[in-house]
This record gives sequence, C-alpha cells and structure tokens, in this order.
Amino acid sequence: MKSSPSSSLHAFLRGFGHAFRGIGIALRTQRNLRIHAVALMTVIALGWELQIAIWEWCAVILASGLVWTAELANTALEWLADRVSREREDAIRDIKDAAAAAVLVASIAASAIGALVFLPRLFSF
Repeated sequence: MKSSPSSSLHAFLRGFGHAFRGIGIALRTQRNLRIHAVALMTVIALGWELQIAIWEWCAVILASGLVWTAELANTALEWLADRVSREREDAIRDIKDAAAAAVLVASIAASAIGALVFLPRLFSF
C-alpha cells in the first residue's frame, strides 16, 4: 500500500521533532553542550558586531556545526555505551575516549578558525 503525500510529509516533519527533542535533552543534561551553546552565542554576537564577511560566516557556521555534531554524536555514543554496560570495560572506555577526542579535534579546529576570523579584527582596535 502506498502512503499519501500528506502522510509522508507528516512523517518527514515528525523526524525534525525528534531531532529537536534530542537537542533539547542534550542541552538539559550535558554541561559541555551548554558551554558550546554559550560559545556559539558569543561568536554570533561578535561576528555581528565586527561585521565579518559572508565567507567568514560560512567558515564560522561550518566550524560551529562540526563541534555541535561531534558533541551530540559523543553524547549519543556515551548514552548507548552506558546502556550496553555499566561495568568498567576497556573497550567501552576506549570508545568513549575516541568520541571525546572527536569533540576535542573539532573544538581545536573551530578555535583556530575563530582565531583567524576574529583576532585580526580585535587587534586592530
């Protein structure tokens, strides 16, 4: 049986609801994601105030998205690993450490982009 276009659209839109719910849960439960949220608001305000160029906005948005993606994936992986086993296992520790390392690498890259975009303007004051 074929689904109607309206039911397909409804299912598609419901997927967005699940995604936004996931962001909300992660923001409520993950201190580091709240830190990233404050950093993102600061970067947006600074970019607005310093009137960064469109290509700089693209770099900042891409870098911020990368950090948020890594942090949310890390959170999901940690939740799943904790669900699989609460015992201290080397393999689960290694998985969690690798996911945390992904967040660290993304954050370092985003910080470097932020420095390249913002520091020249800030030092020109």
